[in-house]
Amino acid sequence: MMKPKKLKPGDTIAVLSPSSGVPYQYPHVFDHGLSILKTEFGFHIKEYPTTRMPPKALYENPRMRADDMIRAFLDPEVKGIICSIGGDDSVRILEYLDTEAILKHPKLLMGYSDSTTFLAYLNLLGLVTYYGPSVMAGFSYLKCFPEALKEYRSVFFESALYEIKPYTVWADAYQRWENPENTGKVVKMRGDHLPHVWINKGVKTTGCLWGGCLEVLDMINGTFAWPETEFWQDRILMIETSEDKPSPRQVGYRLRNYGAQGILSSIKGLLIGKPKDYTDEEMLELYEEVRRVVVGECRCDALNIVANIGFGHTDPHHILPMGIPLTIDPEKETLIFTEEMFSS
Repeated sequence: MMKPKKLKPGDTIAVLSPSSGVPYQYPHVFDHGLSILKTEFGFHIKEYPTTRMPPKALYENPRMRADDMIRAFLDPEVKGIICSIGGDDSVRILEYLDTEAILKHPKLLMGYSDSTTFLAYLNLLGLVTYYGPSVMAGFSYLKCFPEALKEYRSVFFESALYEIKPYTVWADAYQRWENPENTGKVVKMRGDHLPHVWINKGVKTTGCLWGGCLEVLDMINGTFAWPETEFWQDRILMIETSEDKPSPRQVGYRLRNYGAQGILSSIKGLLIGKPKDYTDEEMLELYEEVRRVVVGECRCDALNIVANIGFGHTDPHHILPMGIPLTIDPEKETLIFTEEMFSS
């Protein structure tokens, strides 16, 4: 796998909008996220023609979105790329990406939700990519979560091995964006549902992460961006659900498809993000549905399955690298990356 170089304060970060034109609609939320990147991490920001493009124009020009991503990878001034926010149609840019040029210039590429398409695809081709916060849904709210701020600084700038530990507070809703006075504010800080939930325990295993938002994975399933059978060996599949809030049964439908493809019997572990907007009862239903399908139907009784992990559509988000080995230790109940996340 090709690791990007480690970042440092003073580096220039490209901010792109490969999915939707929300920065144009809510510039106060976008600019607040940029200010966090500048003041808390010391980054310089570089925008591209599509970064603040109006939603209709952005939707109508997937090639322009792809071209800006290629430019950012080729730009010697840019050391990393962070997405402004997600959306629902970034799959349309994949055919326009010059993957040969991108892979010759490995850089941090980070986002989540709809960013799943190009993060997963480029990782499939050999680039370590990062499933983590976007500017508007993530960094703009980072002042609410000091422990995440500390964790991000460690990930970006230090060389210690990274352990995924439960956050001590979280939130699953923002104050409405229409009112600029709400910028950077969540609806409610929560202290419930904190620990990781071990749905099933096997033996200690190690594998590289791959996956993302479950509904977005549907958009690449069966396409040129979907892995071949042999790819799944020694992989850990990570999935999380969006604000569309698929029911526990609908999550089970997707997992049943993965079982039929032979994916679940090949992987070394399954990680499930903390679900957005689920009630206590729905969370329990989700865990039981996962157990019923994966362990019961697909007979993966030795597979480590860990849920309620802070990545995806609740805040704060862990930064999860696709392509770095992760060790799952069910006895100690730990999730630890065994290599540094960046090249020195």
